[in-house]
Amino acid sequence: MSDIALRMEQVYKKFRKGEVYNSLRDLIPTLPGRMFRKQELSARAKQEFWALQDVSFEVPHGQALGIIGRNGAGKSTILKILARIMKPTKGRMVVNGRLAAIIEITAGFHPDLTGRENIFLNGTILGMTKREITGKLDQIIAFSGLEEFIDTPIKRYSSGMYARLGFSVAAHVDPEVLIVDEVLSVGDFAFQQRCVDRMRSILKGGTTVLFVSHNLKTVTELCQHAMLLDRGKVVSIGPTDLVVQRYLSETLNAGNTGANESVFISSVKVRGESGEQLKFESGETAWVDIEVTARKNVEKLAAVIWLTDEAQNNIFNTSSERLGHRPFSLQAGETYRASFELTLNMAHGTFGVCVAVKRNDIQKEFDRKDPATMVFIGSTNSVRGAVNCFPRFLEAETATVRGASRKTVEINPLTVQSEKNSR
Repeated sequence: MSDIALRMEQVYKKFRKGEVYNSLRDLIPTLPGRMFRKQELSARAKQEFWALQDVSFEVPHGQALGIIGRNGAGKSTILKILARIMKPTKGRMVVNGRLAAIIEITAGFHPDLTGRENIFLNGTILGMTKREITGKLDQIIAFSGLEEFIDTPIKRYSSGMYARLGFSVAAHVDPEVLIVDEVLSVGDFAFQQRCVDRMRSILKGGTTVLFVSHNLKTVTELCQHAMLLDRGKVVSIGPTDLVVQRYLSETLNAGNTGANESVFISSVKVRGESGEQLKFESGETAWVDIEVTARKNVEKLAAVIWLTDEAQNNIFNTSSERLGHRPFSLQAGETYRASFELTLNMAHGTFGVCVAVKRNDIQKEFDRKDPATMVFIGSTNSVRGAVNCFPRFLEAETATVRGASRKTVEINPLTVQSEKNSR
């Protein structure tokens, strides 16, 4: 058996823009509007566009490939071709193994059927046998957290309950190859974590996964490699951190605020102990490497760095001057390189790394990248919020004092004793 689970070879896909009428019945009602608006039929060449152009990649068995890119880059088109929902215009694809696609998690649900009945309906659509569904029914219901409502018609479900049931069914399909399109953002925080944990267990079981998502943190957590698409073309394939870093660099820094200034930030990169990376565990050390380039002679400059949380709140801020370094100067054409060393005591989440270069004595900011890049912190779920204080909870044995019970509880490295109970 081949070591390759998925392969695309020079795949192209062409679509047509605008209105396309396949019958006289559809065309006739539009004719008056076309006449009054003086619309002209576009040339066939103008109507056609390439959604995919020369896309080639392969995924070995048991690995996960993340596909990222802006809206309209062609990500979902690739998945639909692999799922045989549509055919490529040119090129060849190979799928070795039983394939399941989680592209629209509530496709095939019937609003008048109960949740239990829809599990059987949706599971069948996803390729499961009745015996498989029956054997996993209790697991699916428990995973969804909808035990109380499972025999209620789903037309009475909220949109969140609807999505939770759909993902719960899809998550219990056991294919050899799984393709997933942006479905791990359903439900509340706890359910989303359950979805990610389920995907991890699927990967540990040896399933090959092709994963499309705009959630870059989840892509870095689940996928060893990633592919960046832009307008239907493959821009980069490689280790996930490097591909995501390139995507962020091209996306976040598209508008350079210092384009006309005498000095600008020419590069910002984040690295860890093993090199350039974006995903860290809480408490790890990271280095933010910056480059500042001068177009003209400049003096008395300082580098500023700050971090923002997912709500864009400023959670940390410092500068080279506040850390005891004297202002630096540059001649035209020179580049200044420096690094900030940070201990990432943040909780689980996505954080923006922002950088600016300024002259403090005249309050002049030459350039800023807000954010310049992102870091993804994968701390345990026991801590929530923006920061991680690495808490400990130490409970002492219960002792009886004068007929009353007293408990000594240590909630951090300092022991805090409760007062004696008074009778």
